[in-house]
This record gives sequence, structure tokens and C-alpha cells, in this order.
Amino acid sequence: MSEVTVIFALISIWMSILITLVILFGAVVALIKGIKDVSPMKKEKLEKYPKVTIVVPAHNEELVIQDTVTALMALDYPKESLEIRIVADNCSDKTFEVANEIIKRNKSKALDIKVIKRTGKGGKAGVLNDMLAKATGEWICVYDADAMPQEDALYFLIAKSLENEKDFAAVFGRNKTRNYRQNFLTRCINLEIVTTQRIHHVGLWNLFKIGRIPGTNFIIKTDFVRSIGGWDNGALTEDTAISFKIMQQNKLIALAPKSEAFQQEPESLKAYYYQRKRWAKGNYEVILENFHHLFNLKSNWRIKLEVLYYTSTFFWFNAAILVSNFLFVVNLIAQIIKLFIPQMIIPFAFASSNRKIAALLLVNWALMFFIYILQINVALVSQYGQATTINLIYSIVSYFTYSQLFIVVATSAFFSLMFDKIFKRDGTKWYKTQRFSN
Repeated sequence: MSEVTVIFALISIWMSILITLVILFGAVVALIKGIKDVSPMKKEKLEKYPKVTIVVPAHNEELVIQDTVTALMALDYPKESLEIRIVADNCSDKTFEVANEIIKRNKSKALDIKVIKRTGKGGKAGVLNDMLAKATGEWICVYDADAMPQEDALYFLIAKSLENEKDFAAVFGRNKTRNYRQNFLTRCINLEIVTTQRIHHVGLWNLFKIGRIPGTNFIIKTDFVRSIGGWDNGALTEDTAISFKIMQQNKLIALAPKSEAFQQEPESLKAYYYQRKRWAKGNYEVILENFHHLFNLKSNWRIKLEVLYYTSTFFWFNAAILVSNFLFVVNLIAQIIKLFIPQMIIPFAFASSNRKIAALLLVNWALMFFIYILQINVALVSQYGQATTINLIYSIVSYFTYSQLFIVVATSAFFSLMFDKIFKRDGTKWYKTQRFSN
């Protein structure tokens, strides 16, 4: 049994490394192509400027809503083609008043922008569905209440959509951490965000034309999202859920790498834990709901690949890391005991000898560490101002600290979901992400 456990850990590590290298390769190829673009941020007049309904779900967001509204009003897009709706969803603070004050101070007559009070259910997905029923735009654009889109963010989203109007059902951009200098946690989150945006998203899109709606800074066709029944009310990760819905319809979620927005990340471990636990739990739910696509002959290859990727990341590799850590700790303790009690048997070994397997595990872990650092720093090099010595140091330290938090959070989310199923608890109640004043 011990040999089987070791083999499982080794194979899992190899598969994880293989998948990471494939995605990293796709990202590097795309980044090299991007270097040849001598004017990456050049904007040309579009053949048309379709009307866009921008929706901002805001639940108790008085600390951040001012910057978001200001940024939206400054978007470089024809004002007559914009419909902006800030939805104060079941707020007990001054979100409604703060947003209205900013609008009164800066509103242009040509700009259709309103703040709406809402008392309905369904959370963020409920807000989006309410606005979907009233939207007059050809596209719906979503920004979280802490998002600060750059002036040309919407322009680049629309520009990308016009490249393939038939197949692109949604387009998403990049998000950056606006408060990454606050503390060790926010700097580590920044490394995660940059790597996700610059490596995972770019690699998957470049190799397989697979995209994922990130929850903010994206557009989706209004008629299309109506045709698939809108968002899932109460979903913990409504963005992942609708991404799978889009793929089921053989449509694409395109990446617009030049569209960028800034977002606020948790500055405390408590805020981080509850936010990421919700994300992980929501992703587990979506995986279970879509797992059947792996065996459905009618399902397209992209959704099969995406289900396999999510399943591997959240189930297989998480389990493998837990097993690997357990093997390491148990064998380490046994080795220490063996110094004092020579007849001590190493529990996880081949043929009662632990030297070769220990060396093999050590090489594999070293390789994982190297690739972890490599992908982060490739991502940092590709983003202006991020390739610094301090970020290199943080990337090394984060492997032994921050990255291990994901295992804790994912494991906690898994058991929380299982208990919801067993005890028939309402798992749709979610923790409101804490905001921090600038």
C-alpha cells in the first residue's frame, strides 16, 4: 500500500508539471509574438460602436464605489453608446448616496448613467439577471464595485469582439491588483493574479482558444446570454458557471489582452480565506455539475478539456499535494527516529530502502519549485514594472507560504461542500469580501 501511495504522488507531480509546461509554452509563444507588435496600445477607429450596457453590482461598497464610478464615466467610448447602471444591492451603508454624489458632480448630459436601489435575492447573479431583463445594449459589460477600468478598457473589449462576431459570445480583459504594495499577502496575491493573467489565460487562449470569464472587466452578448437563461441565481462563482454554459453552445470566450482594469484584493488573511473559499467551493460545484461532459460524446472537445483541467486542479492535484506532504513529513520523522533507533522501518519506501525514492521525490519537488518560480517570473517580465528583485524574492518565499494556503482553502471548501450535500444545508450564502479604504 505504501508503494502505491508513493507511485500516485510521483505520477501526479509529473502530470502537474506536464500541464504547467504546456500552458507556459503557449503563453511564451504568444508573448514573443506580442513583442513584434511595435504599437501595442495603438487605437484605430472601429467600424462600429455597438451600444453597451455596463452593470456594476454593489453590495455595501461605499469605500470603493467612488473610484469605480469615476473610472466608468471617463471611459473612452462614445457616450451615446453607453448605458451605465450602478446597482446598490441590499445595501446598509452609503453606497447609493456616494455613487449618486459622484454622478451629480461629473455627469455629462450625453451619458446615460443611473444608480438603482435593489432589494431582491440572488446576489451578484440576481443583479445581473435583473439588469439583463432591462438592458438595451447589444453587449452587457460587467465590472465589480472595486474595479477601476482604464480609459480604453471597453474599447479593446469591443475591438476584440468585432474580430469574430459570429463565434465570440463573450470577451474578457486583464485585471491588475491596485493595492499590491499594502503587505506581504497583497504582494503574493499580485504574483498570483499576474501569473494567472499573463500565463494561464494567455496560454490557454493561444493554444486552445479557451477563455474564462473572470467576473469583472468582460462583455457578453445580450441576446446570447438571454438565450441560455442568464446567470445562475445564488451561484458562488457565477462567472465560472456561465463560462461553461457558453462553451456548451460551441461559442468562444475571447481574450482581449490590451483591456485592463484595476481591482482591490484582500488585505487580511480572514478576508482572503473567506473570498477564496467561496471561489473554490463554487468551482467544485461547477465541476460536479459539468463532469458528465467528459463522457458525453455530444459535448465539444473544449468543454471536455476544461472539465479535465478543473478536475485535475481542484481534485487530483490537491489530493496529490496533500499525499506528498504527508509522505514527506512521515518519512522525515521516521528518519529522525532512525538516528536513535536503527531498527526503525521507513514507512513509505520501496523494498525497505528509502534512499532512491527519497532522492526521486526530492528531484520532483525541486522541479516543481523551479517551474513555479519560472512561470511567475516569465509573467512578471511581461508586465511593465513587475520584474523587480523584490518580486523575485516574494515569488520564492510565496512557494513555501502563500501557495500552501490554497491547499488549506481548497480542502476546507471541499469538506464544506460535502457537508452541505450531506446535511442539506444552504450552500449559496456567501461571505461579503471586505473592502479597504485607499
